[in-house]
Amino acid sequence: MDKKFSENNTVLYRKYRPQNFKEVLGQDHIIKALGGAINLGNISHAYLFAGTRGTGKTSIARILAKEIGCTDNDLYEIDAASNRGIDDIRELRDSVNVLPLESSYKVYIIDEVHMLTKEAFNALLKTLEEPPKHVVFVLATTELEKLPDTIVSRCQTFSFNKPAQNVLKEMVLNVAKKEGFKLEQASADLIAVLGDGSFRDTHGILQKVISSSADNKISIEEVEMITGAPKGELVNDFISSIADSDLDKGLTAVNKAVENNVDMKIFAKLVLHKLRAVLLLRFAKDMNKIIQSEFSENDFKFIDELANKKEFKISSNTIKEMLFAYEQIGKAYINQLPLELVLIKLISE
Repeated sequence: MDKKFSENNTVLYRKYRPQNFKEVLGQDHIIKALGGAINLGNISHAYLFAGTRGTGKTSIARILAKEIGCTDNDLYEIDAASNRGIDDIRELRDSVNVLPLESSYKVYIIDEVHMLTKEAFNALLKTLEEPPKHVVFVLATTELEKLPDTIVSRCQTFSFNKPAQNVLKEMVLNVAKKEGFKLEQASADLIAVLGDGSFRDTHGILQKVISSSADNKISIEEVEMITGAPKGELVNDFISSIADSDLDKGLTAVNKAVENNVDMKIFAKLVLHKLRAVLLLRFAKDMNKIIQSEFSENDFKFIDELANKKEFKISSNTIKEMLFAYEQIGKAYINQLPLELVLIKLISE
């Protein structure tokens, strides 16, 4: 039977969106606090969920609504990016005074709330100061610093963490299995890294990979080809060139990546991921098992050998310079130039 993923299937992020608190990954501190408060009947009139994109803010807001007895008919989701003016908030203020259709509460989820205009914030503030007892607001934002203090002070604020790579990796393996695909551990590792701490982005990358796969077994080579990620050997050669002061080796690795149409931003991201691991293994021995869980057996062996070298040339400054190079990729006239320059700088020091 052909289990190849069909484009007609629901988008993976929506298909595997958590439906209850038990299914939520990587936000235990929030689930514990919300679950405990709901069990005690301590329901706030306004919550503020802050965190980077794809960390589950809207999903948990929907679960919260369900847990306090709000049905779909009494749940309202508003995108503040496209409904940001004072007239939109005035319309909301009028609607909150209407009793729920069939629930104990009406819940309003306002996504990207930082996009509201100053006038709209002022109008919303009046509603937050004296909300009807049957209304609960959940404000979600990726940019907490843009919210007025007057709004923040009237909400219970929860900060969402980026999920750890091992959490994303396990999610990738589980979702792939449910979709009828078998991923190599290294494949799941790479997808998790490329997901960059976002459940939504990780699901999106996995969907792209399985949609393009010719069969049900997905190798690391397939993931590299489909995502534009470099071969692991090229990333390792780049790092080795810094550790061994071998400029030719590093420049050759960059050149091969260019020839293979590798995305330079992804190349730099994977270099940073491994450089960080080298430093942690060198100076935080207790993190050995955590680091090991994030890499394939061969990659961990490579990282461990670098971390235990007598002549240790990888430092915090190495990562600092690589971070700067990462930021410059895309701005430079020649995409690989920031990587070439950082190699020359680090090796010539």
